[in-house]
Amino acid sequence: MVEGSRLLRPKVVVTRRLPDRVLARMSDLFDVVAHQDDRPMDHAALDDAMANTDVLVPTVTDRIDAALIAGAGGRLRLIASYGTGFDHIDLKAARTRGIVVTNTPGVLTEDTADMTMALILSVPRRLAEGEKLMRSGQWTGWSPCAMLGHRIGGKALGIVGMGRIGQAVAMRARAFGLTIHYHNRHRLPASVEQMTDAQWHPELDTMLRSVDILTLHAPHTDKTEHLLDARRLALLSPHVYVINTARGELIDEPALINALEAGRIAGAGLDVYAHEPAVDSRLLALSNVVLLPHLGSATFEGREAMGHRVIANIRVWADGHRPPDQVLEGWA
Repeated sequence: MVEGSRLLRPKVVVTRRLPDRVLARMSDLFDVVAHQDDRPMDHAALDDAMANTDVLVPTVTDRIDAALIAGAGGRLRLIASYGTGFDHIDLKAARTRGIVVTNTPGVLTEDTADMTMALILSVPRRLAEGEKLMRSGQWTGWSPCAMLGHRIGGKALGIVGMGRIGQAVAMRARAFGLTIHYHNRHRLPASVEQMTDAQWHPELDTMLRSVDILTLHAPHTDKTEHLLDARRLALLSPHVYVINTARGELIDEPALINALEAGRIAGAGLDVYAHEPAVDSRLLALSNVVLLPHLGSATFEGREAMGHRVIANIRVWADGHRPPDQVLEGWA
């Protein structure tokens, strides 16, 4: 129903099962059709969902490509994505059709930074290896030279992408005694650098040569695809650990595996992968890699906050205003 420029009760299609409280609130406010099967919708199902709705609420597992957007019904005017990333949506095609795209930034910052810090601790100290050893029943007791890892205090942490999450990681890492280096296209204000005690590297290659641990926090775009490729991996010293809780596509995964197998880098902590949910079997075989199943935002609080951010975007849009989290292409 339309009143002036307002859409009083827009039809909203939700592609995945969301937290109960989020769906309940959505249903109070909107005409909701929720996909209850907790599996990604295939292309045909998405096509059907987009044919007769005002708002689509997809997740990172839904590939909203140009063909789907071109075939969408005339009612569709908002794609309110449940998540921070937007690389699963063809923004150019959406803009051509006049469809607004929103995401849920900010609400996942602390959760993702916590998970990043957990990997920064876990990989050098070989925590996952130790846990597997205990479960195997093969631990023979304490030994002066057993399961030796590396302390992180005094090491140099390189952060690629110093946005909200990158800055939150920097604050945590400082408390553990790491020195902070970062690469952004643009330098942060002096006040932020002072707060995080961070040193800016205008050239990524230069930073890679000077860090002990590298963590990635850039979005996946055409410009950041395989940002860490074979050439750049070769710039890292053999003692360096690579952490990725951002997007799997930021790393050339075969090149990373080759570097790990050859001992050209010390290890990796990964929460994201190039072809999720598929994980290269060679990664599974490496003892110097900690693998997590995309847990960065997996807290009760975070997932509910994401849902309420989606609701806020829909409500503002339905009232005829620009939603607060409209996605603009680019990398800070």
